[in-house]
Amino acid sequence: MRRPPRRPARLRRPALTIRTRLTLTYAALFTVGGTFLLFALTFAFYRAIFRPMAPDQIPSRFDPDHDHFVDLSDQIRSAATEHLLRDAFLLLLLVVAASALLGWWVAGRMLRPIAAITAAARRAGQATLHERLALTGPADELKELGDTFDAMLERLDTAFAAQRRFIANASHELRTPLAVTRTATEVTLAKPHPTQAQWRAMAHDVARATDRAQHLIDSLLVLARSEQRLADVVDDDLADITAEALDRVAAEARDRGLQLETSLDPAPLEGNLGLLEIAVANLLTNAVKYTPAAGTVRVTTRTVTHPQDADHPGARAELVVANDGPPLDPATLDRFLEPFHRGDHTRLSAAQGAGLGLSIVAAVTTAHHGRLTLTARPRGGLTATVVLPRSNRPAG
Repeated sequence: MRRPPRRPARLRRPALTIRTRLTLTYAALFTVGGTFLLFALTFAFYRAIFRPMAPDQIPSRFDPDHDHFVDLSDQIRSAATEHLLRDAFLLLLLVVAASALLGWWVAGRMLRPIAAITAAARRAGQATLHERLALTGPADELKELGDTFDAMLERLDTAFAAQRRFIANASHELRTPLAVTRTATEVTLAKPHPTQAQWRAMAHDVARATDRAQHLIDSLLVLARSEQRLADVVDDDLADITAEALDRVAAEARDRGLQLETSLDPAPLEGNLGLLEIAVANLLTNAVKYTPAAGTVRVTTRTVTHPQDADHPGARAELVVANDGPPLDPATLDRFLEPFHRGDHTRLSAAQGAGLGLSIVAAVTTAHHGRLTLTARPRGGLTATVVLPRSNRPAG
C-alpha cells in the first residue's frame, strides 16, 4: 500500500497555540448554542403569529374587506418574521465576534502561569536555578504545575550545588597525593648525591601517595557505579555478606582492643553482590575506625516486616551497626552522608580515609531501593540502620 506523499514544509498548516485553540473552542460552542437558540426562538415566534384563530374568535359575519385585511395581515407577519431572522443573524455574528475577543482575553489570562513557567524553563541554568515562580491564585491545576516546577528547580539547585562541592573536594583530594609524590621526588632529586636509603624513602612516600590516590579513584568509581541502574542481581543473604565483612575487620578490632558483638539472623535479599559487599564493608570499617579503644561495636542482621511502611512494604532485610563514641549532634548527622565528610573535619590525614564510606553506603542503599538511617546514641556513638527490600530485580 502506497503512502500518500508528504506535504512540502511550506504547505503545512502552522500549529495552533493553546490560546488559539481555546478561543476557537469558545467561539464554536457559542456559535452552536446561539444558532440553536436563534432557530428555536424563530420557530416559536413563527408558530405564535401564524397560529390559527380559535373558533370562538372567528366572526360570524364577514365584511367585504375581510379577505383584503387577512392578506395584508399575512404580509405584515411574513415581513416581521424575515426582519426578525435577519436581525437575529446579525446580532448572532456580533455576539460571536465579541465572544471570540473575550475568549481570547480570558484564555490569555488563564494561560499566563504557563507562559511564566515557559519563560522560567528557558532561563533555567546553573546561575538561575535559585529563582522560583511562586505562583499565586486558587489551588487549581496550573498552580499545582507551578509548584511542581518550583520543586523541580529546588531539587536541581541542590543537585548542582552538591555536584560543585563534590568536584571541588575530589579535586583537592586527588591533588594531595600528587603533591606528596611531586615533593618527595623533587626533594630527592635536588640532593647532589642521594643515598640508597633516601631513594627507598622516596619510593615509599610515592607508593603511599599512589595507594591513596588509587583508593580514592576506586571509591569514586564505586560511588558512580552505585548511582546507576542495578545489574547482575542475584539471591543472597545479608547475614552471610556481613559475616565475611566482619572477618576482614576482626584483626583491626583486636589490635585496638574493641569488642565485637554480633547477632546474625538470616536476612535473604536480591541485589548486586559486589555493591552490597562494598557497602557493608565500608559501614563496618567506618564503625571500627571511629570507635575509641576498648569500645564496643554491635552488629545485627534480621528480617523485619512493617506493613504500615508504604515506601518499603513487605518483608525486608535489615542491618544495624552500633558503635561507641563521643556524643553527636543529631542535627548534623545528615552531613555524614556527604562525600569527603569526616566528622568535625572535612579533610584529615590519609589514615582517616577519603570520607566516602558512608556516601557509598547511602548510594548503594538507594540503588537497591532501600534506606540508610543514622541515629545518635544517647550515651555517645552512632547507630547506622540499613533496610533493604527483599526483591530488587529490575521490572520487565
